[in-house]
Amino acid sequence: MSAADTTTPATVPPPRQAPPPGGTQRPRGKRTSGGAGTPWLLLAPCLVILVLVMGYPLVRLVTLSFQKFGQSQLWGFQPAESVGFDNFSQVLGDGEFWQVVVRTIVFAAGSVIFTMVLGMLVALLLQRVSGWVKTLINIALVASWGMPVIVATTVFKWLFDADYGILNALLSRLPGVDLIGHNWFASGPQGLAVIMLLVVWGAVPFVVITLSAGLTQVPKELEEAARLDGAGAWGVFRYVTLPILKPIIVMLTTLSVIWDMGVFPQVFVMRNGHPEAEFQLLTTYSYDRAFVVNDYAQGSAIALITVVLLLGVVAVYMRQMLKIGDVE
Repeated sequence: MSAADTTTPATVPPPRQAPPPGGTQRPRGKRTSGGAGTPWLLLAPCLVILVLVMGYPLVRLVTLSFQKFGQSQLWGFQPAESVGFDNFSQVLGDGEFWQVVVRTIVFAAGSVIFTMVLGMLVALLLQRVSGWVKTLINIALVASWGMPVIVATTVFKWLFDADYGILNALLSRLPGVDLIGHNWFASGPQGLAVIMLLVVWGAVPFVVITLSAGLTQVPKELEEAARLDGAGAWGVFRYVTLPILKPIIVMLTTLSVIWDMGVFPQVFVMRNGHPEAEFQLLTTYSYDRAFVVNDYAQGSAIALITVVLLLGVVAVYMRQMLKIGDVE
């Protein structure tokens, strides 16, 4: 027996198989992702509903704003005539319209500022109370948020009533205060302040609930590190909490501006369906032009201008969100 016969033969690995022609092998067990049309397919039902519900009114609004359309055209006695930009020229050249625009902007700005500040304070307060107190406050917030606007407006009318309002009676108990029989709606600024309080009361719950959810995402480690570096309560809020909540604050502010510039039932019901000139906002002004003066074309033009103003707010919101996305 030779040495070659006693040694263990070396194991030769099997030859590697060549990949099949036409490309590399696809790993098993992985499914290919859907095409680019899948998201649009999922959004199709929502888009169809939006087109059906909002498409025709928006097209009709734009059409009426470029026509002469009054009661004669409404009842079919005369055909609607195209007048180009005459309705917009009359509206934009009316000094009363610009007074209404300024009043609406001031009203919306005040409502948004008070809503955001009060909502932030309540949301921060909810982080420092016990669990059962937080539950009771959340129940009260949801109850006030779910109250219909007409019901809330009727309650506020009773609270601020000149003859039977409980607010005048309570304030008159303070030393040196006599508000028995005081009419809060005798002047435009006081009346709009009452309506602003009603709007803020109805908007704060949504802001508080949203900001409370956002505050739960603020890392406690960052707050603790800021305190160790010597930052006080304001410093922690300004340099830690506020930057993290910025996307939520931008979203809430934009939505609040859109909602507060579109306030209608609060003013309409509070003034018994006939808002005086001092109480006119863009929504009620457009309504009066269309259904009181019976000039549906000018009412549509005012509504379309309001939509354009709100689109400007949305454009600012989108720009801010894109900036936040780029920073992140």
